[in-house]
Amino acid sequence: MKYLVRDKIFAIGDDYWIEDEHGRHAFLVDGKALRLRDTLEIKDPDGRVLVTLRQKLLSLRGAMTVERDGDVLATIRRKRLSLLRNHYRVTLAEGTELDVSGRILDREFAVEYEGELLAHISRRWLTLRETYGVDVVREDADAALLIAVAVCVIRMAEKEREDD
Repeated sequence: MKYLVRDKIFAIGDDYWIEDEHGRHAFLVDGKALRLRDTLEIKDPDGRVLVTLRQKLLSLRGAMTVERDGDVLATIRRKRLSLLRNHYRVTLAEGTELDVSGRILDREFAVEYEGELLAHISRRWLTLRETYGVDVVREDADAALLIAVAVCVIRMAEKEREDD
């Protein structure tokens, strides 16, 4: 299933619908205003919070967490010992690790588990400017989590670029 995500809209206080490939509202992104740290919620169409994305405040290398029901579901960090600048590791709560690599700032990258493609993020399929697609390859994959990973990695890569 492909999802369309508008780029550059994830500012604090912004709300935005992510649509599926058929143009239906799939997820609502709710940018929480007046918080001490970057916080976004991804909700289902009925308004239930599926995951919460948070910038970790006291992280030396920069990290973001994805939470579900108040528990950390995943932590995303740039991979330390990689020759590729655009290589991130997602550590899930149970210890499973996902790899994210590709041209993050160009919106051309993949999320994999042990070499198996879980999601492909790309602008190539789309004619809409400032939009990228998240193609969730496996039917049993957690689409909200994979969209959250894409959003977090892009935010972190953009922050790294600003800090350089």
